[in-house]
Amino acid sequence: MSEEDNKPNINETIIKLEGLSKRFGYGDATSYALKNFDLEVKRGEFIMIMGPSGCGKTTLLNIIGLLDTASAGTYFLNDEPVNRIPARRQARLRAKKIGFIFQNFNLIPNLSIIENVALPLVYSGYHKTRRLIKASEALARFNMKEKEYYLPFQLSGGQQQRAAIARAIVAHPEIILADEPTGNLDSRSSLVVMEELQRIHSEGNTIIMVTHNPNLTHYATRVIYMLDGSIDKDIKTVKDSDLPVPVERKTPKKIFKSRKKSAKKSKKRSKK
Repeated sequence: MSEEDNKPNINETIIKLEGLSKRFGYGDATSYALKNFDLEVKRGEFIMIMGPSGCGKTTLLNIIGLLDTASAGTYFLNDEPVNRIPARRQARLRAKKIGFIFQNFNLIPNLSIIENVALPLVYSGYHKTRRLIKASEALARFNMKEKEYYLPFQLSGGQQQRAAIARAIVAHPEIILADEPTGNLDSRSSLVVMEELQRIHSEGNTIIMVTHNPNLTHYATRVIYMLDGSIDKDIKTVKDSDLPVPVERKTPKKIFKSRKKSAKKSKKRSKK
């Protein structure tokens, strides 16, 4: 067997959209945010989506992130049609496979930064102590460990966005969706955020990012320009074969198993 045969399948298509449309209104008032939209996303791509306001960029991200549904067409996630996946399982997929970064950070104001970052792990079966340990590790990656117990309003915009990125990656999702993550930041904070996203991408994460800033496109492996709910231009700057290889991580032990074991031990003790 050759070395080529042993390489991981980094060219695998993880997202495929076929004829996707999103319709609003009825009759003469009907409008389309997306219309007959086709897209394939390879594992390890860093895609930037650009276009004028109202062209469907955020709607596209919401559908890919399982926060919204299409009016027509098919969305395949890891070769599985999403419309056949029950709502409860979609919620689990969203929690484990997809990380979100929003322009307005979306941090919960009355929770500390470490508690905000730990939130996605609630849906992955970790107990509180383990969640906080993992959140602390994620914050340390962004030099935010000393801010763990601050509240969001005590941080600068750049620090809040770094915390939001830590929250997006804490569960090690396959896909990271970013909607204007630098839109509310100054140029210095924007640079820090983009360098961090580039570092995350270098580990093999797939990133799809909406932006209005053409100066950021040099970070991308592919730039898509949208117009009126469709793709106007699609430019690849990196070959699929040159995309970063995903970093292998050990599967975390779930708290459910440990609870069962502890329950068995307590029963044995009570019998004695």
